[in-house]
Amino acid sequence: MKISVLKDAAGHEARVAATPDTVKGYVASGHDVVVVKSAGAAADFSDAMYKDAGATIAATNAAAAKTADLVMSITGADAKLVAGMKKGAGITGVMSPTDNPKYAAACAKAGVTAFALDYIPRISRAQAMDVLSSQSNLSGYRAVVEAGGIYGRAFPMMMTAAGTIAPAKVFIMGVGVAGLQAIATARRLGAVTTATDVRPATKEQVASLGAKFIAVENDEFKAAETAGGYAKQMSPEYQKLQAELTASHVAKQDIVVTTALIPGRKAPILITKAMLDTMKPGSVLVDLAVERGGNVEGAKAGEIVTTKNGVHIVGHLNWPSRMAGDSSNMFARNLKNFLPLVTAEDGAYAPDWDDEIIQGCALTKDGAVVHERLKG
Repeated sequence: MKISVLKDAAGHEARVAATPDTVKGYVASGHDVVVVKSAGAAADFSDAMYKDAGATIAATNAAAAKTADLVMSITGADAKLVAGMKKGAGITGVMSPTDNPKYAAACAKAGVTAFALDYIPRISRAQAMDVLSSQSNLSGYRAVVEAGGIYGRAFPMMMTAAGTIAPAKVFIMGVGVAGLQAIATARRLGAVTTATDVRPATKEQVASLGAKFIAVENDEFKAAETAGGYAKQMSPEYQKLQAELTASHVAKQDIVVTTALIPGRKAPILITKAMLDTMKPGSVLVDLAVERGGNVEGAKAGEIVTTKNGVHIVGHLNWPSRMAGDSSNMFARNLKNFLPLVTAEDGAYAPDWDDEIIQGCALTKDGAVVHERLKG
């Protein structure tokens, strides 16, 4: 199989879909690997490192993709590049298909099979391929570290001859993969940590990390999780009760990290302007959902906004790219684990269409859009 690794240059992207380590493994397995010039530079992987691993360096994405059997990327590729790929080839990436349905149509028109890594089913067998989890984990860590830098004060309690410094108070809103890592990081740094989520199962997870769970625990709360483990849309009545509880709690916090996302929907507003007005000068809010509209009223994508009362709202984009080396390593390993599903015994490119993971993440096949979520 000929594998081509693109240089993902869209927006704030600094990651790369294959590292010298995974390329070395692909070459050892008999695959030909082409890496676009400077594809890994922003993640501190030089072209020389890829050459040493056995890859060939291509001048452009178009040149690399033109003859590839499988294109590896972080976010897919634009329609023009897809149109230049050979018919029957595959392309991977986090494609956000419902946000950009024209992309799947472009892949189908070109006869290219698009594998949306963000659609990989969340089943036990696919955990090692779950790019959303691996990247969110790092986002949660980075969010707390950067919030600490902006906050500018100590996290742990410090008892000194000059007096005692009180520990920082950190509140994590949304206890998914990013939220759990944010809790763990805040706890390791010594903060008094609390967290909230509408899913009942997360209460025990929060407690296991040494944090305190904050939520309105009524009957609706007890049934607020889908079969797939995602949060349900809560009723206006519940949202009002939770907002009241949250408002009183947020006013006492030094750092708040919001991570709440509902698949296929705009991110819910968790922190209103009225709540912001009650917070202390110098406190920090990190909105990890800003790319989906944001959880914090007044958050701006790609900016740090400081309110009139001195509250800093952090709206950085693409948090995994803020630690591109580690994020690329994790993403590349996810893809390495995915590769056997599109590889025949002789090493040729051959997706296993009987496999539920392939069925779950393939957007296109044989010139048609095949994923149920993208049909009509």
